[in-house]
Amino acid sequence: MALTGDELNVSRETFERLRVYVSLIEKWTPKINLIAKSTVPHIWSRHVMDSVQLYKAGPEKFDLWVDMGSGAGFPGVVVAILAHDEPDQKGVMLVESDQRKAAFLRAALRETGVAGTVVPERIEALSPQGANVVSARALADLTTLLSFADRHLASGGVALFSKGAHWQKEVQEAKLAWSFSYEALKSETDEGAVMLRIGEITRV
Repeated sequence: MALTGDELNVSRETFERLRVYVSLIEKWTPKINLIAKSTVPHIWSRHVMDSVQLYKAGPEKFDLWVDMGSGAGFPGVVVAILAHDEPDQKGVMLVESDQRKAAFLRAALRETGVAGTVVPERIEALSPQGANVVSARALADLTTLLSFADRHLASGGVALFSKGAHWQKEVQEAKLAWSFSYEALKSETDEGAVMLRIGEITRV
């Protein structure tokens, strides 16, 4: 069931862009399996809302936000839509090595009328981006994500990762290879899940 603009705390114009985006996912998913078919009825509550809260955990200003392994565009396309009318939030890059999903992401940006760059490459092969923010959702374990973040974040940048109920175990394992500061923000959409806001990433 669709949420309302008030429930998401977004403007009417932003909500309309989100609605167009969701309709595109529903249209494309049977062809290229963008999201699990079992979650299609719950796109708004499970995927859109989760992406909105990840975006809101980010900084008020950024020159470049890199979403890694964008897939269906959660949170990358949602970030681009929410940042569209914010003058202090500029570039959004969606990194997705699957060519069919990259084609969908381009279509989503075009149909919603928002700016963004789709890069069809592997994250570890992409030249360092110097981003203010990197994000990922359901992409890899935290240790791997930190290696990606270390490659692509600018000094002082922040990494935002959605993690499930076992996030504390991932943090402990990641500390064997990485030093970092983090804040665990409780998810509003999944009990036990968190958004990890991570900075000061260095190898041990």
